[in-house]
Amino acid sequence: MTIEVKVPLLPESIADATVAVWHKKAGDTISRNENIVDLETDKVMLEVPAPADGVIKEIKKDKGSTVHAQEVLAIIEEAKAGTQPSKAAEATAKQAATPPKTTEAKQQQAPQQRTQPSQQTLAQQKTQQATQQITPQTTQQTSKTQANLGPAARRAAAEHGGDVLQAYHPSTPDMTGARPEQRVPMTRMRARIAERLLEVKQNTAMLTTFNEVNMAPIMEIRQRYRDKFEKKYKTRLGLMSFFVRASVEALKRFPTVNASIDGNDIVYHGYFDVGVAVSTDRGLVVPVLRDADQMNMADIEMAIADAAEKARDGKLTLEEMQGGTFTITNGGVFGSLLATPILNAPQCAILGMHKIEERPVVENGQIVIRPMMYVALSYDHRLIDGKESVTFLVTIKELLEDPTRLLLEI
Repeated sequence: MTIEVKVPLLPESIADATVAVWHKKAGDTISRNENIVDLETDKVMLEVPAPADGVIKEIKKDKGSTVHAQEVLAIIEEAKAGTQPSKAAEATAKQAATPPKTTEAKQQQAPQQRTQPSQQTLAQQKTQQATQQITPQTTQQTSKTQANLGPAARRAAAEHGGDVLQAYHPSTPDMTGARPEQRVPMTRMRARIAERLLEVKQNTAMLTTFNEVNMAPIMEIRQRYRDKFEKKYKTRLGLMSFFVRASVEALKRFPTVNASIDGNDIVYHGYFDVGVAVSTDRGLVVPVLRDADQMNMADIEMAIADAAEKARDGKLTLEEMQGGTFTITNGGVFGSLLATPILNAPQCAILGMHKIEERPVVENGQIVIRPMMYVALSYDHRLIDGKESVTFLVTIKELLEDPTRLLLEI
């Protein structure tokens, strides 16, 4: 009996999807609920599981094809109850995966000759020796890279020789030669990101104000309570929970920063849904912490860790990325010292964190070395005035430099 593998129902705001990665090929045996193909949309990556045990009889949509909900992706020959997939199908798959040995057989039959190696042979030997020298290092680097990936990304990379970029971006050019150049289409997510960023630049009066924060008090708290915190809550105590708590407290005092513009109306939000930007190999995504004002430090850290893992595995849903009222992005994890974050529309403000760097500062007339971080607040000047944006950022600075105020809410 044959079963059709169909495109799942797509979220309401998504019209179609693109076949990104096939994890199986025709003739492969599959297990029920095993992921067989990834579909890329404008915003999320969708996994399509096998509906039953069996063998893939036919693939209907090739990689790169545009598909709609309920379109047939593949045909499965279902395995009979209590039996394994047919041996003939397995033999066919095995034969397809085994390279022909004609050349090798001919070489073995050819008589051996005592001749001097040609220049081409010597060059090949040198290339082989060089390859053998770099292979251990390359393997170690690949292992480190894949160790940082989620399960879905690791599976896709394994099918492309460990190359994560080729797994999700098969059109990425092989940049070798003297002056290589190749034109490749954007992925759907990258195209959507580009479109949204351009809309923000064209349709808002975006401006950025900057300040700096002495991170010594927070770093001291993390150092003192890190082990106890991790032991109790089974999650690490990071910087982001401090910034989320400080942002929520500042948003309570400056409700306009938590608002948005809808036509000629201002929409004031009586809740605090804070988006936290997460970088993935496919682009930047922003999962949202719902009702962040009701979360403690451990809740925030666990929610961020869970969202980051889902983002790297391509398992974030649209619901988890929609409806934020304020966003925080941390370029410091990549070494950024100072940058201007772009608004996450329709929100009217975004906070940018940066690299912590020891710098000389003046305290009580004395020059001292402190771990300092530049922070940036980009805002829509149509709604938020300069005074309000500056005092909002100063409030965050004061809360972070004296974290006990977060507990006392003063």
